[in-house]
Amino acid sequence: MKLDNAHLGQISAPVATPRYDRSALTAGIIHFGIGGFHRGHQARYLDDLMNSGLASDWAICGMGVMASDARMRDVLTASDGLYTLVAKNPDGTRDVRVIGSIIDYVFAPDDPAAAVERLADPAIRIVSLTITEGGYNFHHVTGEFDLGNAAVVADLANPTAPSTVFGLVCAGLRLRRDRGIAPFTVMSCDNIQENGHVAERMFTAYARALDPEFAAWMTAHVPFPNSMVDRITPSTTDADRADVAATYGIEDGWPVVCEDFTQWVLEEKFADGRPPYEDAGVQVVKDVAPYELMKLRLLNASHQGLCYFGYLAGYRAVHDVARNPLFARFLLRYMDEEGTPTLSPLPGVDLDAYKHKLIDRFSNEYVADTVARLCAESSDRIPKWLMPVVRDNLASGGDVELSAAIVASWARYAEGVDEQGAPIEIDDRLAESLQAVAGHNRTDIDAFIANRDVFGSIVDENRFREAYERTLTSLHTRGSIATLEAILA
Repeated sequence: MKLDNAHLGQISAPVATPRYDRSALTAGIIHFGIGGFHRGHQARYLDDLMNSGLASDWAICGMGVMASDARMRDVLTASDGLYTLVAKNPDGTRDVRVIGSIIDYVFAPDDPAAAVERLADPAIRIVSLTITEGGYNFHHVTGEFDLGNAAVVADLANPTAPSTVFGLVCAGLRLRRDRGIAPFTVMSCDNIQENGHVAERMFTAYARALDPEFAAWMTAHVPFPNSMVDRITPSTTDADRADVAATYGIEDGWPVVCEDFTQWVLEEKFADGRPPYEDAGVQVVKDVAPYELMKLRLLNASHQGLCYFGYLAGYRAVHDVARNPLFARFLLRYMDEEGTPTLSPLPGVDLDAYKHKLIDRFSNEYVADTVARLCAESSDRIPKWLMPVVRDNLASGGDVELSAAIVASWARYAEGVDEQGAPIEIDDRLAESLQAVAGHNRTDIDAFIANRDVFGSIVDENRFREAYERTLTSLHTRGSIATLEAILA
């Protein structure tokens, strides 16, 4: 049956459906970047609250800014915002439910002025973001907002018809200020260290270029809480859509598949209230930083440690890589010897258990995560997840051998051909330039890490450079498996 409000009552077990009256919901959150992760994570927490009779005035209105967002608009409009969430447990069982917390979707390019008006609606008290690591428009090395970005330049020249998330959010806040409406909270949920602080710097930099007085008002009145979010959510495939239709009889244009594990740690820092997230299992704390570092430097960085070596060796499924004892040993050694020493104290957290749990999560075959997904957008991920570990260890005299090996595996992957001679389709906004530089790896071994726009001055660090060179040479001469065996010997 078609998934929408009219057919919701016809869905039967084992699929759970909203136990609340969706017609009584009102939007209190606008979310930029509605995709699989947001719908498997933040929207699900709100659905939990609504099923408990809470947060009915905190429903979600999605907002899209990119041309590709038109597809999500069309799918969610057709389903009245409903979608199927399939959580796959390691034993093969599933927890399946229809989520009802998204009630509207605004595609900003259709009518930028209307999008700004929606952001100025007093009922909207949070604007949340999952715009990816690359969506914050800052330089990897300097950390400065890129005012030369063509879309940003266009928004600054025509601020009443913005096209970027920065232009839209600032236009909405400016309108609220001018009308005497309380500002909303901007809540980043992206995998960036101190994501709230980063968001604050980027949005304020845009506002300062637009109007310094307005930027000062933002600094005084608009909170940007930090958060740590965690749930492995692979890209939805046609096979997932077919499975939901065949197994549950639901015609869903964009279901979400995810692992059973979920975690959200959120800073208590809001301008005008928030949902009672703690009642849905969110850890609301004063300081997110220790949790954030744990996740980024262990889980996210380990994903990078797994994916390039794995892809080069011929693996295409994440669980197959994680189940290989060689790869599991490599990841655990990276976490123990290089990731963990850079972490802040985490009272009450068993880090050893956490690290082994990560290997178990990566090994969940039912999630069917792909190695290619983990390899995507590397130029936004490696600088934010792994290079801070390298810099901290270089400063403290710690080990960098395994981190350098991961970077070398990326450099070899970026050459665009795997060890079987098959072409690699590189999914990265810098794909063309990265592949061009990687093409010189065999004649100029440091060419890849000499890219200072990505790596800064890391090529000047002898300990890192020498470890990188050893691994890259081994990858060229012996291949990924033999290279890992030698590293772990």
